Amino acid sequence: MKQLTASLLLLGLFLSGQAQKNPEKYAATITAADLKKHLTIVAGDDMQGRETGTEGQKRAAAYIESQFKSLGLRAGNKESFQQVYPLMQDTILSSHLQIGGKEYEFGKDYMLSATTSANKNISAQKIVFVGYGIADSVYNDYTGIDVKDAIVVYALGEPRQEGQSAAPAPGGRGGFSRADARKMQTAISKGAAAVLVLSPRMATIDATMAASQRRSNLYPAGRQGTGSDALNTATISQGLFKELFGNEFADTAWKKFTNSEKFTAADYKTVNKPVVFSCQKSSEEKANSSNVLAVLEGTDKKDEYVFLTAHYDHLGLRNGVIYHGADDDGSGTVSVLEMAEAFAKAKAEGNGPRRTIVFMTVSGEEKGLWGSAYYGDHPLFPLEKTTVDLNTDMVGRLDPNRTNGDSTNYVYVIGDDKLSSDLKSISETANNKYTKLELDYKYNDPKDPQRIYFRSDHYNFARKGVPILFYFDGIHADYHRPSDTVDKINFDVMQKRVRFIFHTAWEMANRNDMLKRDIPLPEMSR
Repeated sequence: MKQLTASLLLLGLFLSGQAQKNPEKYAATITAADLKKHLTIVAGDDMQGRETGTEGQKRAAAYIESQFKSLGLRAGNKESFQQVYPLMQDTILSSHLQIGGKEYEFGKDYMLSATTSANKNISAQKIVFVGYGIADSVYNDYTGIDVKDAIVVYALGEPRQEGQSAAPAPGGRGGFSRADARKMQTAISKGAAAVLVLSPRMATIDATMAASQRRSNLYPAGRQGTGSDALNTATISQGLFKELFGNEFADTAWKKFTNSEKFTAADYKTVNKPVVFSCQKSSEEKANSSNVLAVLEGTDKKDEYVFLTAHYDHLGLRNGVIYHGADDDGSGTVSVLEMAEAFAKAKAEGNGPRRTIVFMTVSGEEKGLWGSAYYGDHPLFPLEKTTVDLNTDMVGRLDPNRTNGDSTNYVYVIGDDKLSSDLKSISETANNKYTKLELDYKYNDPKDPQRIYFRSDHYNFARKGVPILFYFDGIHADYHRPSDTVDKINFDVMQKRVRFIFHTAWEMANRNDMLKRDIPLPEMSR
Protein backbone atom coordinates (compact mmCIF):
# COMPACT_ATOMS: atom_id res chain seq x y z
CA MET A 1 0.00 0.00 0.00
CA LYS A 2 2.84 2.41 0.89
CA GLN A 3 4.51 1.70 -2.46
CA LEU A 4 1.24 2.34 -4.33
CA THR A 5 0.71 5.62 -2.44
CA ALA A 6 4.23 6.76 -3.30
CA SER A 7 3.69 5.85 -6.94
CA LEU A 8 0.44 7.81 -7.08
CA LEU A 9 2.14 10.81 -5.46
CA LEU A 10 4.93 10.74 -8.03
CA LEU A 11 2.36 10.45 -10.83
CA GLY A 12 0.48 13.42 -9.43
CA LEU A 13 3.66 15.48 -9.25
CA PHE A 14 4.50 14.47 -12.83
CA LEU A 15 1.08 15.45 -14.13
CA SER A 16 1.23 18.74 -12.21
CA GLY A 17 4.63 19.44 -13.71
CA GLN A 18 3.29 18.68 -17.17
CA ALA A 19 0.44 21.15 -16.67
CA GLN A 20 2.84 23.78 -15.42
CA LYS A 21 4.79 23.39 -18.64
CA ASN A 22 1.63 23.80 -20.67
CA PRO A 23 -0.38 26.78 -19.30
CA GLU A 24 -2.24 27.61 -22.56
CA LYS A 25 -5.41 26.04 -21.17
CA TYR A 26 -5.59 28.69 -18.44
CA ALA A 27 -4.38 31.55 -20.60
CA ALA A 28 -7.29 30.75 -22.92
CA THR A 29 -9.72 31.73 -20.17
CA ILE A 30 -8.53 35.34 -20.62
CA THR A 31 -10.92 36.47 -23.33
CA ALA A 32 -11.82 39.69 -25.08
CA ALA A 33 -15.45 39.17 -24.05
CA ASP A 34 -14.61 38.90 -20.33
CA LEU A 35 -12.24 41.86 -20.47
CA LYS A 36 -15.00 43.93 -22.05
CA LYS A 37 -17.57 42.75 -19.50
CA HIS A 38 -15.43 43.90 -16.58
CA LEU A 39 -14.23 47.11 -18.23
CA THR A 40 -17.76 48.20 -19.09
CA ILE A 41 -18.43 48.23 -15.35
CA VAL A 42 -15.10 49.61 -14.09
CA ALA A 43 -15.08 52.47 -16.63
CA GLY A 44 -18.84 52.99 -16.58
CA ASP A 45 -20.72 56.11 -15.53
CA ASP A 46 -21.55 54.68 -12.09
CA MET A 47 -17.87 54.79 -11.12
CA GLN A 48 -17.75 58.55 -11.85
CA GLY A 49 -14.15 58.44 -13.04
CA ARG A 50 -12.82 56.70 -9.88
CA GLU A 51 -10.99 59.72 -8.46
CA THR A 52 -9.03 58.83 -5.34
CA GLY A 53 -10.91 59.58 -2.13
CA THR A 54 -14.33 59.80 -3.80
CA GLU A 55 -17.42 57.62 -3.74
CA GLY A 56 -16.65 56.49 -7.31
CA GLN A 57 -13.25 55.16 -6.27
CA LYS A 58 -14.82 53.29 -3.36
CA ARG A 59 -17.41 51.73 -5.67
CA ALA A 60 -14.64 50.53 -7.94
CA ALA A 61 -12.77 49.07 -4.96
CA ALA A 62 -15.93 47.25 -3.87
CA TYR A 63 -16.41 45.78 -7.36
CA ILE A 64 -12.80 44.56 -7.53
CA GLU A 65 -13.12 43.02 -4.06
CA SER A 66 -16.34 41.25 -5.07
CA GLN A 67 -14.61 39.70 -8.06
CA PHE A 68 -11.68 38.49 -5.97
CA LYS A 69 -14.11 36.94 -3.47
CA SER A 70 -16.06 35.23 -6.24
CA LEU A 71 -12.86 33.50 -7.32
CA GLY A 72 -12.29 32.13 -3.84
CA LEU A 73 -9.12 34.14 -3.31
CA ARG A 74 -7.84 34.91 0.17
CA ALA A 75 -7.93 38.46 1.55
CA GLY A 76 -4.57 40.18 1.17
CA ASN A 77 -4.58 42.17 4.44
CA LYS A 78 -5.32 39.66 7.19
CA GLU A 79 -9.13 39.41 7.07
CA SER A 80 -9.56 42.37 4.71
CA PHE A 81 -9.21 42.69 0.97
CA GLN A 82 -8.32 46.38 1.35
CA GLN A 83 -5.28 48.20 2.65
CA VAL A 84 -6.69 51.54 3.74
CA TYR A 85 -4.50 54.63 3.93
CA PRO A 86 -5.52 58.04 5.32
CA LEU A 87 -5.88 61.19 3.24
CA MET A 88 -5.08 64.43 4.99
CA GLN A 89 -5.93 68.07 4.40
CA ASP A 90 -4.14 71.17 5.67
CA THR A 91 -5.99 74.35 6.56
CA ILE A 92 -4.45 77.77 7.18
CA LEU A 93 -5.89 78.98 10.46
CA SER A 94 -4.20 82.36 10.48
CA SER A 95 -1.56 84.31 8.60
CA HIS A 96 0.10 87.68 9.19
CA LEU A 97 2.29 89.76 6.94
CA GLN A 98 3.58 92.92 8.56
CA ILE A 99 6.12 95.13 6.81
CA GLY A 100 7.55 98.31 8.30
CA GLY A 101 4.96 98.12 11.05
CA LYS A 102 2.00 97.97 8.62
CA GLU A 103 -0.27 94.93 8.60
CA TYR A 104 -1.30 93.65 5.16
CA GLU A 105 -4.52 91.80 4.45
CA PHE A 106 -4.75 88.16 3.36
CA GLY A 107 -6.97 87.89 0.28
CA LYS A 108 -6.38 91.51 -0.70
CA ASP A 109 -2.65 92.25 -0.55
CA TYR A 110 -1.31 88.71 -0.56
CA MET A 111 -2.23 85.05 -0.45
CA LEU A 112 -0.43 81.84 0.40
CA SER A 113 -1.19 78.18 -0.10
CA ALA A 114 -1.84 75.60 2.59
CA THR A 115 -0.19 73.05 0.31
CA THR A 116 3.22 74.71 0.29
CA SER A 117 3.29 76.66 3.57
CA ALA A 118 4.61 75.47 6.92
CA ASN A 119 3.83 76.51 10.48
CA LYS A 120 6.37 79.30 10.90
CA ASN A 121 6.94 82.71 12.44
CA ILE A 122 9.53 84.55 10.37
CA SER A 123 11.29 87.81 11.14
CA ALA A 124 13.61 89.65 8.77
CA GLN A 125 15.16 93.10 8.50
CA LYS A 126 15.37 93.52 4.73
CA ILE A 127 13.54 92.78 1.49
CA VAL A 128 15.46 92.09 -1.73
CA PHE A 129 14.04 92.12 -5.27
CA VAL A 130 15.98 89.63 -7.43
CA GLY A 131 14.19 89.79 -10.79
CA TYR A 132 13.12 86.29 -11.83
CA GLY A 133 15.02 84.61 -8.98
CA ILE A 134 17.08 82.54 -11.41
CA ALA A 135 20.69 81.53 -10.83
CA ASP A 136 22.47 79.28 -13.32
CA SER A 137 25.50 79.34 -15.59
CA VAL A 138 23.68 81.24 -18.37
CA TYR A 139 21.66 83.80 -16.43
CA ASN A 140 22.04 84.84 -12.77
CA ASP A 141 19.77 87.25 -10.90
CA TYR A 142 21.75 86.82 -7.69
CA THR A 143 25.16 88.06 -8.86
CA GLY A 144 26.65 90.21 -6.13
CA ILE A 145 23.43 90.16 -4.06
CA ASP A 146 23.30 88.95 -0.45
CA VAL A 147 19.88 87.55 0.50
CA LYS A 148 20.84 85.65 3.64
CA ASP A 149 18.04 85.99 6.24
CA ALA A 150 16.20 88.37 3.88
CA ILE A 151 12.74 88.24 2.37
CA VAL A 152 13.32 87.57 -1.33
CA VAL A 153 10.92 88.97 -3.95
CA TYR A 154 10.93 87.55 -7.46
CA ALA A 155 8.64 87.34 -10.48
CA LEU A 156 7.23 84.24 -12.11
CA GLY A 157 8.53 83.47 -15.57
CA GLU A 158 11.89 83.92 -17.26
CA PRO A 159 13.63 86.20 -19.77
CA ARG A 160 13.06 85.19 -23.37
CA GLN A 161 14.68 86.09 -26.70
CA GLU A 162 13.12 85.37 -30.08
CA GLY A 163 10.58 83.11 -28.44
CA GLN A 164 13.21 80.99 -26.69
CA SER A 165 14.27 80.84 -23.06
CA ALA A 166 17.26 83.09 -22.32
CA ALA A 167 17.86 81.05 -19.16
CA PRO A 168 17.80 77.38 -20.23
CA ALA A 169 18.00 74.97 -17.33
CA PRO A 170 20.86 72.46 -17.02
CA GLY A 171 20.42 69.10 -18.70
CA GLY A 172 18.12 70.39 -21.44
CA ARG A 173 15.04 70.32 -19.19
CA GLY A 174 13.63 73.59 -20.49
CA GLY A 175 13.53 77.04 -18.98
CA PHE A 176 11.82 78.63 -15.99
CA SER A 177 8.53 79.57 -17.64
CA ARG A 178 6.46 78.30 -14.70
CA ALA A 179 6.69 78.65 -10.94
CA ASP A 180 9.56 76.26 -10.57
CA ALA A 181 10.92 74.34 -7.59
CA ARG A 182 14.40 75.18 -8.85
CA LYS A 183 13.80 78.85 -8.04
CA MET A 184 12.71 77.90 -4.54
CA GLN A 185 15.75 75.68 -4.05
CA THR A 186 17.98 78.54 -5.20
CA ALA A 187 16.42 80.88 -2.63
CA ILE A 188 16.90 78.25 0.07
CA SER A 189 20.53 77.72 -0.91
CA LYS A 190 21.13 81.47 -0.73
CA GLY A 191 19.79 81.58 2.84
CA ALA A 192 16.50 83.43 2.20
CA ALA A 193 14.04 83.58 5.09
CA ALA A 194 10.90 83.56 2.89
CA VAL A 195 9.74 84.43 -0.61
CA LEU A 196 7.20 86.90 -1.98
CA VAL A 197 6.18 86.15 -5.56
CA LEU A 198 4.91 88.44 -8.31
CA SER A 199 2.63 87.05 -10.98
CA PRO A 200 2.40 89.15 -14.17
CA ARG A 201 -1.13 87.81 -14.59
CA MET A 202 -2.23 88.75 -11.08
CA ALA A 203 -1.91 92.50 -10.57
CA THR A 204 -4.48 92.18 -7.80
CA ILE A 205 -5.21 89.30 -5.47
CA ASP A 206 -8.40 87.40 -6.22
CA ALA A 207 -10.22 86.97 -2.92
CA THR A 208 -12.02 83.81 -4.06
CA MET A 209 -8.78 82.21 -5.16
CA ALA A 210 -7.10 83.24 -1.91
CA ALA A 211 -9.90 81.65 0.10
CA SER A 212 -9.55 78.40 -1.84
CA GLN A 213 -5.82 78.37 -1.16
CA ARG A 214 -6.49 78.26 2.60
CA ARG A 215 -7.17 74.54 2.24
CA SER A 216 -4.83 72.10 0.57
CA ASN A 217 -5.86 69.30 -1.71
CA LEU A 218 -6.06 65.88 -0.09
CA TYR A 219 -2.73 64.12 0.32
CA PRO A 220 -1.58 60.85 1.91
CA ALA A 221 -0.27 61.12 5.44
CA GLY A 222 3.44 61.84 5.57
CA ARG A 223 3.78 63.04 1.98
CA GLN A 224 2.91 66.74 2.02
CA GLY A 225 6.51 67.89 2.44
CA THR A 226 5.97 71.18 4.28
CA GLY A 227 8.14 70.63 7.30
CA SER A 228 10.36 73.13 9.04
CA ASP A 229 12.75 73.15 6.06
CA ALA A 230 10.04 74.52 3.73
CA LEU A 231 10.39 78.13 2.59
CA ASN A 232 7.10 79.92 3.07
CA THR A 233 5.90 81.74 -0.01
CA ALA A 234 3.20 84.35 -0.54
CA THR A 235 1.92 85.79 -3.80
CA ILE A 236 1.66 89.59 -3.53
CA SER A 237 -0.30 92.21 -5.44
CA GLN A 238 1.19 94.85 -7.71
CA GLY A 239 0.02 97.45 -5.18
CA LEU A 240 2.02 95.87 -2.37
CA PHE A 241 5.06 95.62 -4.69
CA LYS A 242 4.80 99.37 -5.30
CA GLU A 243 4.54 100.09 -1.59
CA LEU A 244 7.68 98.11 -0.94
CA PHE A 245 9.92 99.46 -3.71
CA GLY A 246 8.32 102.73 -4.88
CA ASN A 247 6.07 103.44 -7.85
CA GLU A 248 8.75 104.29 -10.44
CA PHE A 249 10.96 101.28 -9.71
CA ALA A 250 8.00 98.91 -9.45
CA ASP A 251 6.45 100.11 -12.74
CA THR A 252 9.74 99.62 -14.57
CA ALA A 253 10.25 96.13 -13.12
CA TRP A 254 6.63 95.16 -13.82
CA LYS A 255 6.98 96.18 -17.45
CA LYS A 256 10.19 94.18 -17.79
CA PHE A 257 8.86 90.89 -16.53
CA THR A 258 5.52 91.21 -18.31
CA ASN A 259 7.57 91.61 -21.52
CA SER A 260 9.94 88.76 -20.50
CA GLU A 261 12.98 91.05 -20.63
CA LYS A 262 16.28 90.40 -18.89
CA PHE A 263 17.12 92.19 -15.68
CA THR A 264 20.46 93.94 -15.14
CA ALA A 265 22.28 95.10 -12.00
CA ALA A 266 20.32 98.37 -11.94
CA ASP A 267 17.03 96.44 -11.81
CA TYR A 268 17.59 94.81 -8.42
CA LYS A 269 16.86 96.58 -5.17
CA THR A 270 17.16 96.11 -1.40
CA VAL A 271 14.82 97.79 1.07
CA ASN A 272 15.64 97.84 4.78
CA LYS A 273 12.31 97.29 6.52
CA PRO A 274 11.41 94.93 9.34
CA VAL A 275 9.17 92.08 8.25
CA VAL A 276 7.07 89.67 10.30
CA PHE A 277 5.57 86.83 8.29
CA SER A 278 3.68 84.05 10.07
CA CYS A 279 1.49 81.08 9.19
CA GLN A 280 -0.41 78.76 11.47
CA LYS A 281 -2.18 75.76 10.02
CA SER A 282 -3.79 72.49 11.05
CA SER A 283 -3.64 69.03 9.53
CA GLU A 284 -6.43 66.50 9.86
CA GLU A 285 -7.67 63.33 8.20
CA LYS A 286 -10.51 64.16 5.81
CA ALA A 287 -10.94 60.94 3.87
CA ASN A 288 -9.22 57.67 3.05
CA SER A 289 -8.44 55.50 0.07
CA SER A 290 -7.35 51.92 -0.38
CA ASN A 291 -5.41 49.33 -2.29
CA VAL A 292 -7.34 46.13 -3.03
CA LEU A 293 -5.38 42.90 -2.57
CA ALA A 294 -6.12 39.22 -3.00
CA VAL A 295 -3.86 36.22 -2.56
CA LEU A 296 -3.57 32.84 -4.28
CA GLU A 297 -1.32 30.76 -2.06
CA GLY A 298 1.53 28.87 -3.67
CA THR A 299 2.74 25.36 -2.99
CA ASP A 300 6.36 24.53 -2.12
CA LYS A 301 7.49 28.17 -2.55
CA LYS A 302 4.48 29.83 -0.95
CA ASP A 303 6.69 32.16 1.11
CA GLU A 304 7.89 33.86 -2.08
CA TYR A 305 5.64 36.24 -4.03
CA VAL A 306 4.77 37.35 -7.54
CA PHE A 307 2.78 40.60 -7.69
CA LEU A 308 0.37 41.46 -10.50
CA THR A 309 -0.57 45.14 -10.20
CA ALA A 310 -2.54 47.94 -11.84
CA HIS A 311 -4.09 51.19 -10.65
CA TYR A 312 -7.86 51.41 -10.57
CA ASP A 313 -8.19 55.16 -9.93
CA HIS A 314 -8.55 57.86 -12.58
CA LEU A 315 -9.34 61.58 -12.78
CA GLY A 316 -12.95 61.56 -11.64
CA LEU A 317 -15.52 64.26 -12.41
CA ARG A 318 -14.46 67.70 -13.64
CA ASN A 319 -17.07 70.37 -14.23
CA GLY A 320 -19.68 67.63 -14.35
CA VAL A 321 -17.82 65.65 -17.04
CA ILE A 322 -16.73 62.07 -16.31
CA TYR A 323 -13.15 61.08 -17.10
CA HIS A 324 -13.83 57.39 -17.62
CA GLY A 325 -10.25 56.12 -17.78
CA ALA A 326 -11.08 53.03 -19.79
CA ASP A 327 -7.51 52.54 -21.00
CA ASP A 328 -5.88 54.45 -18.13
CA ASP A 329 -6.06 52.25 -16.20
CA GLY A 330 -9.32 50.40 -16.41
CA SER A 331 -7.57 48.15 -18.91
CA GLY A 332 -4.87 47.19 -16.41
CA THR A 333 -7.39 46.70 -13.63
CA VAL A 334 -9.50 44.22 -15.54
CA SER A 335 -6.33 42.52 -16.80
CA VAL A 336 -5.47 41.74 -13.19
CA LEU A 337 -9.00 40.39 -12.63
CA GLU A 338 -8.76 38.11 -15.65
CA MET A 339 -5.30 36.83 -14.69
CA ALA A 340 -6.62 36.17 -11.18
CA GLU A 341 -9.38 34.03 -12.67
CA ALA A 342 -6.90 32.09 -14.82
CA PHE A 343 -4.59 31.33 -11.89
CA ALA A 344 -7.55 30.43 -9.66
CA LYS A 345 -8.80 27.90 -12.22
CA ALA A 346 -5.34 26.39 -12.48
CA LYS A 347 -5.18 25.93 -8.72
CA ALA A 348 -8.70 24.49 -8.59
CA GLU A 349 -7.53 21.80 -11.01
CA GLY A 350 -4.44 21.00 -8.97
CA ASN A 351 -2.07 23.09 -11.06
CA GLY A 352 -1.59 26.06 -8.78
CA PRO A 353 1.63 28.09 -8.84
CA ARG A 354 4.62 27.25 -6.68
CA ARG A 355 4.94 30.85 -5.50
CA THR A 356 2.14 32.85 -3.97
CA ILE A 357 0.48 35.28 -6.37
CA VAL A 358 -0.66 38.63 -4.99
CA PHE A 359 -3.18 40.48 -7.14
CA MET A 360 -3.15 44.16 -6.17
CA THR A 361 -5.00 47.11 -7.66
CA VAL A 362 -3.96 50.44 -6.16
CA SER A 363 -5.47 53.90 -5.93
CA GLY A 364 -3.82 57.31 -5.99
CA GLU A 365 -1.65 56.68 -9.04
CA GLU A 366 -2.95 59.76 -10.82
CA LYS A 367 -2.19 61.84 -7.71
CA GLY A 368 1.45 60.80 -7.56
CA LEU A 369 1.63 57.00 -7.06
CA TRP A 370 0.07 57.34 -3.60
CA GLY A 371 -1.28 53.82 -3.15
CA SER A 372 1.79 51.96 -4.35
CA ALA A 373 4.02 54.29 -2.33
CA TYR A 374 1.97 53.48 0.76
CA TYR A 375 2.30 49.77 0.04
CA GLY A 376 6.06 50.11 -0.53
CA ASP A 377 6.42 51.77 2.86
CA HIS A 378 3.89 49.47 4.58
CA PRO A 379 4.31 46.12 2.80
CA LEU A 380 1.99 43.27 3.71
CA PHE A 381 4.38 40.68 2.29
CA PRO A 382 8.18 40.75 2.61
CA LEU A 383 9.71 42.80 -0.19
CA GLU A 384 12.90 40.75 0.02
CA LYS A 385 10.78 37.68 -0.80
CA THR A 386 8.87 39.41 -3.61
CA THR A 387 10.50 38.06 -6.74
CA VAL A 388 8.84 40.45 -9.22
CA ASP A 389 6.09 42.99 -9.83
CA LEU A 390 4.39 42.83 -13.22
CA ASN A 391 2.53 46.12 -13.59
CA THR A 392 -0.11 46.74 -16.25
CA ASP A 393 -1.02 50.35 -16.97
CA MET A 394 -2.78 50.98 -20.32
CA VAL A 395 -2.87 47.92 -22.57
CA GLY A 396 -6.12 48.43 -24.47
CA ARG A 397 -5.25 50.86 -27.25
CA LEU A 398 -2.90 51.28 -30.20
CA ASP A 399 -0.20 53.93 -30.32
CA PRO A 400 -0.98 56.27 -33.25
CA ASN A 401 2.64 57.43 -33.25
CA ARG A 402 4.18 53.98 -33.60
CA THR A 403 5.36 53.66 -37.19
CA ASN A 404 7.71 50.67 -37.01
CA GLY A 405 6.59 47.05 -37.23
CA ASP A 406 3.04 45.78 -36.88
CA SER A 407 1.07 48.45 -35.04
CA THR A 408 -1.67 45.94 -34.20
CA ASN A 409 0.59 43.30 -32.65
CA TYR A 410 2.90 44.92 -30.11
CA VAL A 411 3.26 45.95 -26.51
CA TYR A 412 5.78 48.27 -24.89
CA VAL A 413 7.80 46.36 -22.30
CA ILE A 414 9.58 48.59 -19.83
CA GLY A 415 12.20 47.74 -17.22
CA ASP A 416 13.49 44.39 -18.45
CA ASP A 417 17.05 45.76 -18.64
CA LYS A 418 16.99 47.04 -15.06
CA LEU A 419 17.36 45.44 -11.62
CA SER A 420 17.50 41.83 -12.81
CA SER A 421 19.29 40.17 -15.72
CA ASP A 422 16.64 37.40 -15.61
CA LEU A 423 13.80 39.63 -16.75
CA LYS A 424 14.48 39.88 -20.47
CA SER A 425 15.15 36.19 -21.07
CA ILE A 426 12.02 35.06 -19.22
CA SER A 427 9.86 37.70 -20.92
CA GLU A 428 11.11 36.99 -24.43
CA THR A 429 10.97 33.22 -24.00
CA ALA A 430 7.33 33.40 -22.87
CA ASN A 431 6.45 35.65 -25.79
CA ASN A 432 8.28 33.58 -28.40
CA LYS A 433 6.64 30.39 -27.18
CA TYR A 434 3.08 31.58 -26.67
CA THR A 435 2.05 34.96 -28.04
CA LYS A 436 4.60 36.28 -30.56
CA LEU A 437 3.91 39.94 -29.96
CA GLU A 438 6.40 42.57 -31.04
CA LEU A 439 8.06 43.60 -27.78
CA ASP A 440 8.95 47.25 -28.13
CA TYR A 441 11.65 48.61 -25.80
CA LYS A 442 11.37 52.25 -26.83
CA TYR A 443 10.68 53.47 -23.29
CA ASN A 444 13.61 51.61 -21.74
CA ASP A 445 15.88 54.40 -22.93
CA PRO A 446 16.71 56.46 -19.81
CA LYS A 447 16.95 59.53 -22.06
CA ASP A 448 13.38 59.17 -23.29
CA PRO A 449 11.66 62.46 -22.42
CA GLN A 450 8.49 60.69 -21.23
CA ARG A 451 10.43 59.00 -18.39
CA ILE A 452 7.81 56.25 -18.36
CA TYR A 453 9.84 53.97 -16.06
CA PHE A 454 9.25 56.41 -13.20
CA ARG A 455 5.59 57.17 -13.87
CA SER A 456 3.56 54.16 -12.78
CA ASP A 457 3.17 52.01 -9.70
CA HIS A 458 5.92 49.50 -10.46
CA TYR A 459 8.38 52.25 -9.53
CA ASN A 460 7.49 51.90 -5.86
CA PHE A 461 8.57 48.27 -6.05
CA ALA A 462 11.69 49.12 -8.05
CA ARG A 463 12.82 51.75 -5.53
CA LYS A 464 12.74 48.97 -2.91
CA GLY A 465 14.87 46.70 -5.09
CA VAL A 466 12.10 44.44 -6.46
CA PRO A 467 12.54 43.59 -10.17
CA ILE A 468 9.67 44.88 -12.30
CA LEU A 469 8.20 44.65 -15.77
CA PHE A 470 5.78 47.33 -16.94
CA TYR A 471 3.35 46.84 -19.85
CA PHE A 472 2.06 49.85 -21.75
CA ASP A 473 0.40 50.69 -25.09
CA GLY A 474 1.65 54.27 -25.60
CA ILE A 475 0.23 57.79 -25.44
CA HIS A 476 -2.88 58.39 -27.54
CA ALA A 477 -5.10 61.41 -28.16
CA ASP A 478 -7.61 60.36 -25.48
CA TYR A 479 -5.01 60.12 -22.70
CA HIS A 480 -6.37 61.95 -19.61
CA ARG A 481 -9.43 63.11 -21.51
CA PRO A 482 -13.12 62.31 -21.06
CA SER A 483 -12.96 60.49 -24.39
CA ASP A 484 -10.91 57.60 -22.95
CA THR A 485 -13.94 55.33 -23.13
CA VAL A 486 -14.66 51.62 -23.50
CA ASP A 487 -15.72 51.88 -27.14
CA LYS A 488 -12.14 52.91 -28.07
CA ILE A 489 -10.56 49.72 -26.66
CA ASN A 490 -9.18 47.09 -29.04
CA PHE A 491 -10.13 44.02 -27.02
CA ASP A 492 -8.58 41.48 -29.41
CA VAL A 493 -5.15 43.07 -29.07
CA MET A 494 -5.70 43.53 -25.35
CA GLN A 495 -6.51 39.84 -24.95
CA LYS A 496 -3.23 38.87 -26.54
CA ARG A 497 -1.24 41.28 -24.39
CA VAL A 498 -2.83 40.04 -21.17
CA ARG A 499 -2.21 36.41 -22.09
CA PHE A 500 1.45 37.31 -22.63
CA ILE A 501 1.64 38.87 -19.15
CA PHE A 502 -0.05 35.77 -17.70
CA HIS A 503 2.48 33.44 -19.35
CA THR A 504 5.32 35.57 -18.04
CA ALA A 505 3.85 35.47 -14.52
CA TRP A 506 3.33 31.72 -14.79
CA GLU A 507 7.00 31.15 -15.52
CA MET A 508 8.14 33.47 -12.73
CA ALA A 509 5.78 31.81 -10.26
CA ASN A 510 6.96 28.28 -11.09
CA ARG A 511 10.70 28.52 -11.79
CA ASN A 512 13.15 27.13 -9.26
CA ASP A 513 14.81 30.38 -8.26
CA MET A 514 13.70 33.88 -7.44
CA LEU A 515 14.83 36.48 -9.94
CA LYS A 516 18.36 37.71 -9.47
CA ARG A 517 18.83 41.29 -8.24
CA ASP A 518 22.05 42.11 -10.01
CA ILE A 519 21.52 45.45 -11.81
CA PRO A 520 21.40 48.79 -9.96
CA LEU A 521 18.28 50.96 -10.03
CA PRO A 522 18.75 53.90 -12.46
CA GLU A 523 19.94 57.03 -10.69
CA MET A 524 17.08 59.17 -12.07
CA SER A 525 14.12 59.58 -9.80
CA ARG A 526 10.53 60.76 -10.14
